[in-house]
Amino acid sequence: MNIEDSIVLQVAEKYAFRSEVGFNKYGTTLQENNKDNYLKHLQEELMDATLYLEKLMTLDKEITKIVKETPNDSELGMKIRNLIR
Repeated sequence: MNIEDSIVLQVAEKYAFRSEVGFNKYGTTLQENNKDNYLKHLQEELMDATLYLEKLMTLDKEITKIVKETPNDSELGMKIRNLIR
């Protein structure tokens, strides 16, 4: 397979790393594991994802508000840094 898209390659590398982490943690591959409740795992992961999304959307709103209210770039940088600490 010849992939020239750097973004696709980055994601593929992350999948390979996750596979290694999972094997080291559980001692089996996803292909071999037929014991877990994958629907429950997926539901839990998607619930976590919605929480992360909500957090990022809240940060985006806060940063947008700060940018609109702060004309001084130096002060703006300080406010944003304080927000993400």
